[in-house]
Amino acid sequence: MESTDISRLFTPFSLSGVELRNRVVVPAHTTNFGHANRPTRRHVDYHAERARGGVGLIVTEAVRVHPTSAGRHISLGCFDDGCVPAYAAVTEAVHAHGARIFAQLMHAGRQANGDATRTAAWAPTEVPWSSGAAVPHVMGPSDIAVVVDAFGAAARRMAEARFDGIEVHLGHGHLIQQFLSPFTNRRTDRYGGSPENRLRLAREVLAAVTRGAPALPLGIRVSADEFVPGGLGPDDVLAIVAALRADHALAYVHVSHSAYHGSHSLATQMADMSFGHAPFRHHAALFKREFPTLPVLAVCRLDSLAESAVLLRDGHADLVGLARPHIADPHLVRKTREGRAHEIRSCLACNQGCVGRLESDLPISCVVNPEVGAEREWAATRAAGADRADRATRRAAPRRVLVVGGGPAGLEAALSAHRAGHLVTLAEAGERLGGQLAKAATVPGRERLGLLTDELIRDLTAAGVTLVTGERITAPDVLPGGRHDGFDAVLVATGSLQRRRELPGGPRVFDLAEAVGELAAPGPAQDGSVVLVRDDVGGWPAASLTERLARRGATVHLVTPLAGLFPRITTYSRLGLLQRLSELDVKVHLMRAVVGASGDRVTLRDTLAGDTEDLTGVTAVVDAGLPAADDRLYRALDGVPGAPPVHVVGDANSPRTALEAVYEGRMAGTFLDSTVAAARTLAATADPPPA
Repeated sequence: MESTDISRLFTPFSLSGVELRNRVVVPAHTTNFGHANRPTRRHVDYHAERARGGVGLIVTEAVRVHPTSAGRHISLGCFDDGCVPAYAAVTEAVHAHGARIFAQLMHAGRQANGDATRTAAWAPTEVPWSSGAAVPHVMGPSDIAVVVDAFGAAARRMAEARFDGIEVHLGHGHLIQQFLSPFTNRRTDRYGGSPENRLRLAREVLAAVTRGAPALPLGIRVSADEFVPGGLGPDDVLAIVAALRADHALAYVHVSHSAYHGSHSLATQMADMSFGHAPFRHHAALFKREFPTLPVLAVCRLDSLAESAVLLRDGHADLVGLARPHIADPHLVRKTREGRAHEIRSCLACNQGCVGRLESDLPISCVVNPEVGAEREWAATRAAGADRADRATRRAAPRRVLVVGGGPAGLEAALSAHRAGHLVTLAEAGERLGGQLAKAATVPGRERLGLLTDELIRDLTAAGVTLVTGERITAPDVLPGGRHDGFDAVLVATGSLQRRRELPGGPRVFDLAEAVGELAAPGPAQDGSVVLVRDDVGGWPAASLTERLARRGATVHLVTPLAGLFPRITTYSRLGLLQRLSELDVKVHLMRAVVGASGDRVTLRDTLAGDTEDLTGVTAVVDAGLPAADDRLYRALDGVPGAPPVHVVGDANSPRTALEAVYEGRMAGTFLDSTVAAARTLAATADPPPA
């Protein structure tokens, strides 16, 4: 990418009289840190850390204005005056570090998940947001009046909590967009039909918010394109903003995209690494060109400050929103301004620790930053652990730690142990560091995975940690008298082993690593080849390889005993993936097991009915079955007299994902003497009381 002057990002900017110290924004994103629909101390610490990191403006996650939008107690809501002190604690913490904070007000409408609260979702019409979703309650005039009043009351409470401004969410397929869009609004009363009627709810809500908080700047968030047939397109949304701007002195327009709909549209809302950088930046440019005096906030897959600065340089936006990069590194701005950009930990756009955990009703985390949302607890546990170690041992010298394995778990363990004050040596059996993740990053569309291991290696090298490659460590090596005797602790991060189920008499079988290195490697196209991918896991390894092989021209048959495709991939990413696989004509065989092969014929059995079928012309089989922990070194040392204390992390502990690998690596390296106690302490604070 060309070099871009980013200094303009750090120039002050005024939003209707609210002075921002720079143009970098942490936009609204759900955290699942709430308790009883109110902010908690976790919110206070989370936003304070990003304010301390130098950002100019923070926009809260969606504050739901009415209980019919709450869905779960861990979401944020503003249903009565009793919530004001909890929100005031958040604004006070942000202001203390020099940043400004706006509250985003929203009603989710038809996709409000009422399972926990036993409430029906409210919507303009009875159409569910996705196949299998609950049919919503069709709002009548009194319901609409209740919601309008709720927006006004929420705005008043946000003003009392000393927020600097309000952002009303008109996008992402939530309630107001459901009324705006002909795709979801099939009403025949004064709130449906014509564009003017469909605009009525938005007008009434903005008027109520202005009455509730007349002194606060008012911004709106819109979806420039719904990406659904018959939905709103850019021209429609430009007209909507023009109409609303005629009635209200808007402080800014926050330009996003998508509808909350069970299709590819939803995948664009949290675009993962398969989309590439800033795939929707042209939307912000449309609004800036149409409304040159209206500040425009651009968002979505702006991966770095340098890339974001291009939008300001080109006149496409006035402010830039980076949500996931600030989850990954809350000090993104500060490090850059202090000349430490080389220390930034980059967002992978993998959606694994953020969106993936949200879908499981868990607090967000991050692959590269396991301390997200528990900053206070990690700091306190570090301090307590250091104090215990000092009292117990009064050590004058650091401990010698051997980390065995150079994948993400081992790299993170080594770096964390070094930062905890230990003398660390990392030994990797292969010729290069990075483990299976480095190989996965060679698959087109998954390249950003390599940022994790590259940046860990960067930091280890800068720290002077001893890194050894091409050396396999065995148990005798670290026992008394061995060539690596004398270590005070061994952290085993030897990863996992791929299992390959051969098909005697049938096509050649590749494990995942072999397939990535041979079938998916750059070279001649795979035209004419027929590849069967056996997927017993339902995660990204099989998915990304399937897509890569199909793009290279192979006919791909995906065979899985599972009842659904890729259940371990977050819904947002899966919807985009499924559309791509459909366009590539990948053949899918659900609830099927491979039971035999002969020549180029592979036999499948229906796992429910027991019927069999044959696939012919198969030239290769890729086995993406369940991996096994490579815990041989751990087993050989565990409990052996004279062996140093042994900890096992990552896939060597249990084959999972990079999210768990990095977390366990940091836990083991940081709390070397008290990993179990530290884990219990952190787990005990997983659901803190309200602020």
